[in-house]
Amino acid sequence: MAYATPLETRIAKKVTRAIAEYGLIEEGDRVMVGLSGGKDSWALINILDVLRRRAPIRFSLVAVTVDSGYDGYRHDLISQTCEQRGWEYRIEHTGIGEAIEDILDATATPCSLCARLRRGVLYRLATEVGATKIALGHHLDDFIETLLLNLFFAGSLKAMPARLVSDNAQHVVIRPLVYVTESEARLYAREQALPIVGCCCPACGDLSLQRQRAKRLVAELEVEHPEIKNSMIRAIGNVATRHLLDKRLNPLPELREALADGVAPLRLLRT
Repeated sequence: MAYATPLETRIAKKVTRAIAEYGLIEEGDRVMVGLSGGKDSWALINILDVLRRRAPIRFSLVAVTVDSGYDGYRHDLISQTCEQRGWEYRIEHTGIGEAIEDILDATATPCSLCARLRRGVLYRLATEVGATKIALGHHLDDFIETLLLNLFFAGSLKAMPARLVSDNAQHVVIRPLVYVTESEARLYAREQALPIVGCCCPACGDLSLQRQRAKRLVAELEVEHPEIKNSMIRAIGNVATRHLLDKRLNPLPELREALADGVAPLRLLRT
């Protein structure tokens, strides 16, 4: 059975590559997809459903929506679409939006706090629905923008992993769209006639946010260097640790000797 369109074929190949390279989905997995109603999460659940029907392994899907409580959020469109397509679905209504307004001052950016609160809800729901994996719709652009944000504004060299085990080791978060660009996800959601639902957060789409600045920078560079996104995603997986300044990766000679002798680093610094 052939894929529906050339775009679906391309995305399916990229997602299959990610699943194979990072061990994202295994036999018998119950994958909970975080479905916000945005283009990325729609593209994710649709392509996973396509692959599920074709894969040599058995796995199941359940879509979960975390409603942050903002007025106008069309979660009804999400539930109707899932029902029409035969996707198991659950929605969790929360007061995250109101809580963020109470915690943050007017000048603070709510995105990171919102993400942490929503992640906590997803972890709880994963346990309740018996999910073995939590799939999120982060795409290639998200990976490289996160790299730039940490580099420019956080003073750290990190992006996000395609497969992440939670701190308590009870949950596994996967990002199967790691090789899929944002434009591909947008076109695929449109091609599949999936209704794009905004989260209704007042901060969404604010071009003054740091992530939007990083997005614009990459877009400007891409005009002159069309392969820059592919180069950056390869760089995240091709780290030359000996050419960085992190002494934990490249300890000083005396520290290497102390570690080899079993001496704690802090003890060495005191001597």
